[in-house]
Amino acid sequence: MKDLLLTIVQGLVEHPEDVHVDVDAPAEDGSIVYHLHVAESDMGRVIGKQGRIAKAVRTVMRAAATRTGDKVLVEID
Repeated sequence: MKDLLLTIVQGLVEHPEDVHVDVDAPAEDGSIVYHLHVAESDMGRVIGKQGRIAKAVRTVMRAAATRTGDKVLVEID
């Protein structure tokens, strides 16, 4: 899942070397939180107009997690 998130976001930004993901341990309800960190100048590219790109990334991650039976949350830090 982490690799999928990295692949998606690195294709969007100008500085793919600055993209990294931190993963929290699963919570009591089984959800896993992925914290996405990008360069300050790339923040707008990842969020998109009115948050559309961020919403799309979260949707893809949730769909991929559903196939494995996981619950995933993506936070952009």
